[in-house]
Amino acid sequence: MDHRLNQHPSQPHHGAHHCASHPMSSCDGFGRRRFLRLAAGTGLIAAGGPMLLAACSDTGDGAGADITSPAAAAGVTASLGALRVGYLPITDASPLLVAHATGALETAGFDAADPTLFRSWADLVEAFQGGQVDVVHLLMPLAVRLRFGADFPAKVVAWNHTNGSALTAAPRIDTVADLAGETVAIPFWWSIHNVVLQKLLRANGLTPIIDGDPSAADGTVKLVILPPPDMVPALAAGSIAAFIVADPFNALAELGDAGRVLRFTGDVWRDHACCVTVVNEDFVTGRGDAAQGLVNALAASQLTIADDRPGAARLLADGGYLPQSVESIERALTHYATEEYLDSGAITHPEWNAERIGFQPYAFESYTTALIESLRDTLIDGDTAFLAEIDDRTAHRELIAEGLAKSAIDANGGPARFGLASYERLETIAP
Repeated sequence: MDHRLNQHPSQPHHGAHHCASHPMSSCDGFGRRRFLRLAAGTGLIAAGGPMLLAACSDTGDGAGADITSPAAAAGVTASLGALRVGYLPITDASPLLVAHATGALETAGFDAADPTLFRSWADLVEAFQGGQVDVVHLLMPLAVRLRFGADFPAKVVAWNHTNGSALTAAPRIDTVADLAGETVAIPFWWSIHNVVLQKLLRANGLTPIIDGDPSAADGTVKLVILPPPDMVPALAAGSIAAFIVADPFNALAELGDAGRVLRFTGDVWRDHACCVTVVNEDFVTGRGDAAQGLVNALAASQLTIADDRPGAARLLADGGYLPQSVESIERALTHYATEEYLDSGAITHPEWNAERIGFQPYAFESYTTALIESLRDTLIDGDTAFLAEIDDRTAHRELIAEGLAKSAIDANGGPARFGLASYERLETIAP
């Protein structure tokens, strides 16, 4: 039985990541000295020196053999085989991309191919289900849909990041309430963006609709699907009034004066997961060392980004991993707690001390449970009947490969290094 989502699959779009031509594909070919100059220029040598140097220190004469990476220190030293990464060109993918760019995946033991860029979630899911890629970052609600709705053995091995998205509107829209009678784009029905948007709309007395025309008099807002790269042009052209999506598209709209942030999603649902790192369950059960090595490398790269966000932005842009400008990527990674957002209402909970985008790998059970509950109350174009059949008592353990993130956190400095005070929390949602 074919359990693939019927989303009009298309061929994947490959970015500039080819071993023969992509400058960051490996230390070989690109040249160790040139790689280290670029990394030093971004500041990432200071942030993750041992990881970087270990990845590029084999000169053939034993030089650099005394340098130990975090992954190697955790005992992941054996060859873990090939690894194919699929991603969308958004900052949500940063940990996986930085893990490749800095050699963290190689240090962990992988023969990591150049990451493959996809244009839409439908394309990425099709490639993942078809076995074209081994590991992807997926919207957490989409992982729920795959596991429980499509009976596909998707397994979440880590959170890729927290927050990282915003509701951005045309300059003529001042408040969420002004979206009455308008059309708003979301990246996918099975997304935290759809969940948070509908919470915001209902909190402002508005009703989301899928079919028909929106009405200001009736307070309805029409939701449409657009691939993230199409959102800013659509907003600038006036074909939509707003979009809710991951960065750097919100930053691009700001920098191009196409729109303004109405609300950050992390200011609605505190430190929510958006994209998570997903593999086929066989990867976990059949390649346990590889699964741990992957999460170790991911956690190390999350710290690398957090320690030098401007440097990470330059690495992602200059390395060709993300096609947007370095200015927009850096804004997406750094620009948050400012007076402009407090004055405009984009941030209403400064006491949360949140970040525009945060990085830590641990998946909280409270979030999985609250997300499934929220999905049951969210308007989605497609089959949602399976949501009622999910057992909330066991859903987290079925979906999440528990233990990997804790081990990776321990191997990379401990919970405090990732800003974690506890492995339990209460979800805070305030639209």
